[in-house]
Amino acid sequence: MGFRRKTSEAPRIELTPMIDVVFLLLIFFMISTTFIERPGMSINLPEGGTQQIPADKKEVQVYLTEDGEIYLQSELVSLSALSTYLGNLGSDITHEMTFLLMADKSARHGWVIEVMEVARRNGIVRLAIATDKTVDEDTIRTLEEE
Repeated sequence: MGFRRKTSEAPRIELTPMIDVVFLLLIFFMISTTFIERPGMSINLPEGGTQQIPADKKEVQVYLTEDGEIYLQSELVSLSALSTYLGNLGSDITHEMTFLLMADKSARHGWVIEVMEVARRNGIVRLAIATDKTVDEDTIRTLEEE
């Protein structure tokens, strides 16, 4: 009885499972990545505590640059234009919204106070000042020594 010998095929690497894994990793990293939305201006936020603003609350974002320029969302405005915008929102809306102030750490203290005062005069009761990260004990000691 003559048995025919089976011809052996060269081993192949199946690409389909590998492509599936790559796509799953891509989707995982896309979903788990956080995106920080900042306009095209350069603002160095001061360091401080980390408390998150609830996502369901309405907020108005105001940026104050080192040079004293004020940006409402991403539009350059004057202090009077900011006051007009907040005044036009109405008191019922301003009582519910959060005024998020992102001031450069090199901005003059007086400018920061002026922007906060405009918000207060227009009925904003929730004010949040944006910071980058928590100050650790070594940084506090370094600042105290200076």
